[in-house]
Amino acid sequence: MPLTPLDIHNKEFSRRLRGYDEDEVNEFLDQVIKDYEALIRENKELQNQVLALQEKLNHFANLEETLSKTIIIAQEAADEVKNNAKKEAQLLIKEAEKNADRIINEALAKSRKIALEIEEMKKQAAIYRTRFRTLVEAQLELLNQDGWDALEGVAATRENRELTGQE
Repeated sequence: MPLTPLDIHNKEFSRRLRGYDEDEVNEFLDQVIKDYEALIRENKELQNQVLALQEKLNHFANLEETLSKTIIIAQEAADEVKNNAKKEAQLLIKEAEKNADRIINEALAKSRKIALEIEEMKKQAAIYRTRFRTLVEAQLELLNQDGWDALEGVAATRENRELTGQE
């Protein structure tokens, strides 16, 4: 058990014949008591400072742990947002590709339909030209013939055919 200043103060030494000077010993003990009391006060102050610093250290350790957890949570949230954005971008790309394929297929179908219509129109134009050419040639032939006699001959030939049923 450590000594207290009171223990030092109350300490009695036995007396002998040629012993130490009692006043000198008492003065020294008084000085020891003062120094001992000062050391005890300083020790208590240092202990209080240690406790205060330990509390601050615990506070900062808790703060550090909280910040560390917050950073981890923020990083996880950022990663999740990043992954969700990638997934959404991939979905948008797939949807855009589907729309592009649909548009291309519709355009190809329309172009095929138009190509078929063009071919049909070319055929009809060729038939029309042939018929028109035939008509024009027949009209030219009629114009090149001699007058009304030829027309009467054509009319008579028609009547004969109609009578004989050769049409």
